Amino acid sequence: MRAVGRGAAWYRGDSHVHSVRSDGGELTPEELALRARAAGLDFIATTEHKAAAEPGAWGQLATDDFLIVLGQEVTTRTGHWLALGLRPGQAVDWDYGVEDGLVDRCLDQVHRERGLCVVAHPHAPYPTGGFMYSFEGFDVVEVWNGSWTSDQPWQADNEVALAAWGRSLAADVRTGSWRPAMGNSDTHWEGQIGTPHTVVFAEELSTEAILAGIRSGRSWIAESAAVRVSFTARVEGGVDGVGTGAEAGVEAGVGERLATRGGRVEVRVAVQGVPAATVSFHTDRERVHRAAVPGDEPGLVRWHTTAEDSAFVRVEVHHPDGTVAALTNPIILS
Repeated sequence: MRAVGRGAAWYRGDSHVHSVRSDGGELTPEELALRARAAGLDFIATTEHKAAAEPGAWGQLATDDFLIVLGQEVTTRTGHWLALGLRPGQAVDWDYGVEDGLVDRCLDQVHRERGLCVVAHPHAPYPTGGFMYSFEGFDVVEVWNGSWTSDQPWQADNEVALAAWGRSLAADVRTGSWRPAMGNSDTHWEGQIGTPHTVVFAEELSTEAILAGIRSGRSWIAESAAVRVSFTARVEGGVDGVGTGAEAGVEAGVGERLATRGGRVEVRVAVQGVPAATVSFHTDRERVHRAAVPGDEPGLVRWHTTAEDSAFVRVEVHHPDGTVAALTNPIILS
């Protein structure tokens, strides 16, 4: 599917939503689309439990500036995952567990459609919610599911999921096999959609382009459309200001690789929509720096490093109570 959109741009979307066609869903497809647009989203992905997106149920709800990606939540006995980018009426088998050895066949089915396979709420504290499969073969990890502070039993343990993903980056980035993070609302009821959602850079507002942006890690996660984050890294020159062949002025954004050539790197984070926010910087040496965001918007925070000290940099934006307002995928330094 394709919408007119704004061409190459940042698009906001919630890729884990349920309608009345899922067990536990209370909103119709029409209501979901209406509320998604009101929440400032540019796209949603349908992910009904154990079932395909019904032909004709969603297509008429897409508009020139609102995209609907078809998918499914594959609710196996030993973990859930999202199959995004399916054809109308296409279903993915869900009736198995890790002991059956069938998950790879299902991943291949989705990948043949050029779709995306997302580990869903891997540390969800309820039966079947805990993810017992290897992450190998999956493209993305859902590290933020629903309200960060939710005490509802169907919501994931977000702190555990984020910490586990963050630790995995240290090894995965060095092997070139890191999996981007994404965040979704897992909407079942009124008032949930868009909390959180993923902000992705895509060449156009189409299923293919949106999935490509998510797959590449050109994305970050926001608790609402009021939150805006700009995250870049720029080569300043040689280490300690001494020229060593680094090309000053080279810049990269989230999900991209910055070739530093031994130069000193300035990391910039600009934040809007989070009063009294704090930004924390994370590398393969875990959290390495923390700074308050200046009160004037956009509040700009700077930090410096080198590729020798940091294989990557990612950032988290926190409210004063410590809860997360936004987090990014890494910029890779080499």
